[in-house]
Amino acid sequence: MPYIIEPMDYDDIDAVAGIERQCFSLPWPTSAYRRELRTPNTNRYVVARWVDDPIKAKLAQANGSKSLRQSERSWLTRLLPFLASDKPGAGAANPYPIVGYAGLWLMVDEAHVTTIAVMPSHQGQSVGELLFLSMIDQALEMKAIWLTLEVRVSNTVAQALYRKYGLKEAGRRRRYYSDNGEDAFIMWSEPLQSDEFQRRLTRLRAELEQRMAAKAQQKGAPARAANPAPSQLAEEH
Repeated sequence: MPYIIEPMDYDDIDAVAGIERQCFSLPWPTSAYRRELRTPNTNRYVVARWVDDPIKAKLAQANGSKSLRQSERSWLTRLLPFLASDKPGAGAANPYPIVGYAGLWLMVDEAHVTTIAVMPSHQGQSVGELLFLSMIDQALEMKAIWLTLEVRVSNTVAQALYRKYGLKEAGRRRRYYSDNGEDAFIMWSEPLQSDEFQRRLTRLRAELEQRMAAKAQQKGAPARAANPAPSQLAEEH
């Protein structure tokens, strides 16, 4: 696959902030991410990186699976071994640019997806779904029973993705978004360990792997969509 997933670390924050400014009118300050990363027991953040060569991507996945299992980030490798990337050594610049990120908070037995964002030039490549799937896996790893999130009422693309994974509208927060006063739908999953959810997750994971593997055969950066709307594949905190 042309994209790989890693846990976010402090060195990633500047790149994440750059994407945040492209996608959101009221971006988080970098200090907020530094604070979030200090509490991995309740806060999980990941980044998606673009690898411009399918062969390099396969090598990164193979090499990274071993190296990440030996690191403090092994929680992600265990959950997504086919997505683990080769992390450069200390002080080395990662050659794979960050093109998206996602995060969640654990509140008792509820995993609350706080943000998903994809660089506009990489939208339409299933990166948003890849990041959302990683959030589901983090929720399962953290023993959450439910997954929940807010989504703009106008963001029909994101809503369709969440519904595909079984989330349903359970309420509405009036004037939830401070930038324009837009309402948010509150969406909830069924129990994450239920047979129905697990069957759907297994099927959708396989379909995503196949789709992204096919895209990996296409060399070069994704074509930028004309006049991309950043909110189409991004959700706010």
